[in-house]
Amino acid sequence: MRVRIQGDGDEQALTDLQDWLSRDPQARQLSVAPVSTPGTTMSVLHALDIVLNRSIEIANFAVAYASWRVAKAGSTTRGARTLTHGGSTVDIGHLDSAQLAELLRRLQNDSTDTDTRRS
Repeated sequence: MRVRIQGDGDEQALTDLQDWLSRDPQARQLSVAPVSTPGTTMSVLHALDIVLNRSIEIANFAVAYASWRVAKAGSTTRGARTLTHGGSTVDIGHLDSAQLAELLRRLQNDSTDTDTRRS
């Protein structure tokens, strides 16, 4: 399952999140790819694509993301709150790790059910 974390106009939040995930002992195993668009002087980071194929990857990402949000709670971080998967877009900035993991599992199950119905 591929999810996208949108920058919401806050490129620094995405950079911080990407750095956080790369340093987290569990989450650094995840496939995280920056998504950039051409800007006037250089590419602008506007999203992170994250691949979550197993339940453990979902849990690791959920814990790392929730920990990052808590660590940034006192800062001016506004971005990296929007998760997109398929046709679903959700504000995840207020979710704790258990709620985020449950949301991701539901999205994964919905994707699997849709793929099965198409076959």
